[in-house]
Amino acid sequence: MTSFGVAPASGLRDAGGSSEVDKLPDEISNMRISDEKEVEATIINGNGTEAGHIIVTTIGGRDGQRKQTISYMAERVIGQGSFGVVFQAKCLETSETVAIKKVLQDKRYKNRELQMMRLLDHPNVVSLKHCFFSTTEKDELFLNLVLEYVPETVHRVIRHYNKMNQRMPLIYVKLYTYQICRALAYIHRTVGVCHRDIKPQNLL
Repeated sequence: MTSFGVAPASGLRDAGGSSEVDKLPDEISNMRISDEKEVEATIINGNGTEAGHIIVTTIGGRDGQRKQTISYMAERVIGQGSFGVVFQAKCLETSETVAIKKVLQDKRYKNRELQMMRLLDHPNVVSLKHCFFSTTEKDELFLNLVLEYVPETVHRVIRHYNKMNQRMPLIYVKLYTYQICRALAYIHRTVGVCHRDIKPQNLL
């Protein structure tokens, strides 16, 4: 399911001092969904995803596109659950840090998450860079989503302040609430998707 990215605290107010929260209706009307044709599927083949492994993927090769090889070093596991596992990884060509979400696929069904992620285009929703499929020796098929990396979650921020016996600053509460509302308004009203797992661990 889609995770939301939360921007730094700067930017809550504009230069004139007015609250960005007051602009939420205008923000909603300006949100857009990418044309499906703009994000036509690019199938990428990879050689598996495990911590400490180098993942080599080949992009393109369709509709006259030039094939391009991209390599990632899977550095560590940063999340896991019934959905699968998420790795922090680094692109060896660009040194960019990304998140790779590895999800077991049922070959009988299309992957709804991938279909939805390809449509999403919003500053408060983690962006999909590309994806690739990998298989295991047991012939299990895994979808690997290469996502924008966001280092912190709201859950960790809350724990940080709890350990110091402090309340989270009100400006952070306002910021997170505002950006969560923006993201939910976008996926609910513009895309027509209902997020069923909103919790601090899934808010980035």
